[in-house]
Amino acid sequence: MTDEYRLSASSLTSGYEERQVLEDLTIRIPDGSFTVIMGPNACGKSTLLRSLARLIKPTGGQVLLDGESIFNMPTKELARTVGLLPQSAIAPDGITVFDLVSRGRHPHQHMFKRWGHEDEAAVRSALENTGMTQLASREVDALSGGQRQRAWIAMALAQETPLLLLDEPTTYLDIAHQIEILELCSRLQREGRTLVAVLHDINQVLRYASHIVAMKDGRIAAEGTAEQVGTEETIRSVFGVDSRVIEDPETGKPLMIPKAPVH
Repeated sequence: MTDEYRLSASSLTSGYEERQVLEDLTIRIPDGSFTVIMGPNACGKSTLLRSLARLIKPTGGQVLLDGESIFNMPTKELARTVGLLPQSAIAPDGITVFDLVSRGRHPHQHMFKRWGHEDEAAVRSALENTGMTQLASREVDALSGGQRQRAWIAMALAQETPLLLLDEPTTYLDIAHQIEILELCSRLQREGRTLVAVLHDINQVLRYASHIVAMKDGRIAAEGTAEQVGTEETIRSVFGVDSRVIEDPETGKPLMIPKAPVH
């Protein structure tokens, strides 16, 4: 991880017609990091991610990629740099896993460059990395919730972008597959990609993230490493939970143990 930032937002105010969610928020995503956004429900995590991905146009401030507003960039150019796994993605009826994952190669296609060996290799690699090779010929509609989630992650991986945004990538997955996906994210980071994810499990965030952004009420409440953010004081302030933080015997990272409520 470096001190450089390809993706950033400054003075960002963003939300939906009925209400503003983010207010005057500034963030820089460290290159080569596995940045995880965490916080209580409705604090603005997904709104921030969607704003960084150009799915929501801010009412104030700006989102910059390599110093240029993402709203000024051609769609395919942005899609070759930033990949996105949105929440609750819906696949077309009857589409197979292989065809869905192949759609991740669309930004790399143009009039004079059609499907080639590098596209095939990218799709096969994405299927293998997500454990979906054996299900490549299955229709997405016939998969379990966890299998569908892994198919969508494979499509995002096939896009082969240097930046990857993942909105709750472990949703619908059992614990074994949650760990597989988080280990995959860590490996992609080690290989040089920059990842930004929204996660809910505090201990998974503390264990896997190289950079943590803790949000509350549409603002950044704390930011930094697991050791900097994973304190009893910060967890109490952000989540309203009294806890004991100890050293994880497996990783040496902070491990949060909630205290039993006093009745």
